[in-house]
Amino acid sequence: MFDIDCFECPIMAAIAMISDKWKVLIIYQLCDGTKRFNELMRSLQGITQRVLTNQLRELEADGLVSRKVYAEVPPRVEYSLTKVGRTLLPVLEKLEEWARKHSTELIAARHKATEMAEKAAVKTR
Repeated sequence: MFDIDCFECPIMAAIAMISDKWKVLIIYQLCDGTKRFNELMRSLQGITQRVLTNQLRELEADGLVSRKVYAEVPPRVEYSLTKVGRTLLPVLEKLEEWARKHSTELIAARHKATEMAEKAAVKTR
């Protein structure tokens, strides 16, 4: 976790808050409503249990996700977006819109950069 007080600029603090690899994807998964831990695990292919636990804890500490524990055996834990967390959804929708609009260009640029790096690597051998 980072020290939010070290940022003078609010945008830098906000980006730092959600910039870990999985946080935006967790928020996106919770946009449809409350989910249990295992539901999130299944929907986020490739995430480990440890990483998901840590990311959820940080999102909860930052006030973006709420955690509700039910006193049952086995215990049931549910996660949902807080009121503040839900305010991120329009921002993420705009990001998704931008990504869809520019995906072809972005993928082409990445392929070109990869090709150039491979050619440069061959020349230095």
